[in-house]
Amino acid sequence: MAGTRLLGPFTRLLLQARARRGKEERTRVGERRGEPSLARPRGRVAWLHGASVGETLSLLPVVERLTQRGLAVLVTSGTVTSARLLERRLPAGAFHQFAPLDVPAYVRRFLDHWQPDLVLIAESEIWPNMLVDVDRRGIPLVLVNARMSERSFRRWQRMGGMIEAVLGRFDLCLAQSPGDADRLARLGAPRVGVVGNLKFDVPPPPADPLRVSALSGLIAGRPCWIAASTHPGEDEIVAAVHRAIAPHFPGLLTIIAPRHPQRGDEIAAVAGDFELRAAQRSRGLEPDTSVDLYIADTMGELGLFYRIAPVVFVGKSLVGDGGQNPIEPAKLGAAILHGPHVQNFADVYAALDRDGGALAVPDAQQLANTLMRLLGDGMRMRKMARAAAATVDSFGGGVDRTMAAVEPYLMQMHLEER
Repeated sequence: MAGTRLLGPFTRLLLQARARRGKEERTRVGERRGEPSLARPRGRVAWLHGASVGETLSLLPVVERLTQRGLAVLVTSGTVTSARLLERRLPAGAFHQFAPLDVPAYVRRFLDHWQPDLVLIAESEIWPNMLVDVDRRGIPLVLVNARMSERSFRRWQRMGGMIEAVLGRFDLCLAQSPGDADRLARLGAPRVGVVGNLKFDVPPPPADPLRVSALSGLIAGRPCWIAASTHPGEDEIVAAVHRAIAPHFPGLLTIIAPRHPQRGDEIAAVAGDFELRAAQRSRGLEPDTSVDLYIADTMGELGLFYRIAPVVFVGKSLVGDGGQNPIEPAKLGAAILHGPHVQNFADVYAALDRDGGALAVPDAQQLANTLMRLLGDGMRMRKMARAAAATVDSFGGGVDRTMAAVEPYLMQMHLEER
């Protein structure tokens, strides 16, 4: 923690450099130094924090419940992408700020202004200065949707008593799974419960019905699949798979939605290397019959593409580390394909594979072979899609269990207000 104090003078330069690379919102850089851009609302305020898109999305059902209880809800995150998504999806009574960097002066400034009455931190966001200051002020602090991977557990174990001192600041840790709970308890978390994964209760991403209808009509009759949330190195695999199976499926349309939309131009260049005709949605182009590879390099439109593609390959699983969340496409009626590297969502993929809603493909050749079988067998695709939807539905209920666990803190806030 002393080290972060020393970093304070250099953070202005760091934030300026990040803003030049598009990693910070230029007009809101002050928020990262704890300088608010909004006034604190009157009454009780709950502060919920998630690192990026996945974590903040998982918090949305909890945000909704808290606003229904009459609380103002401050949601913080650390990425531009998550901020833009929350602008569209936060309910009335909730608002977004960028989280301050974990520098004591910034954290102190942030807390002095917002004075939250309850703090909920998502997953594994453990920032020592922030946790210490929240605890010092006597604000109830809960780790929700908590996860602790085996790899993170081993890394924290090597740091001696530091993690125990940090986790000891939490009043309560609500874990996604028994394994996560066990690892948190072994690292020193004083009170741990298992409530399930909040991501199963998040509504699927929205889409304008008119846009869904228009796009469905545009590609009607064409075999179609989507490679979603892809990472560098997977673009070449997707292009090669398209080349391999296109002769068997006239008019084949491959949609690729990169995890980071700013890579659209890079993916278009890859398509050119494979002699594929590409079109970028960010440039206002549509997937007409001349297009082989349609690059969905826009923000907030995965819900649209999941609704029109019967098969979804979920990226960061063939090349990358840990996989991406398969819950959204499963909820929207897609058969799921994934590579072997899915440890970030191991329980979800294991259940989907077991129940027949997903198939693991170890390499590009198997991805091509599996797509050949599925695109040629509509009945099997629909059966997989139904199984995937049923599996993710069976994991629901985490929000109800989370709200029940934090109810004592909400009741205490209510009593203090009276």
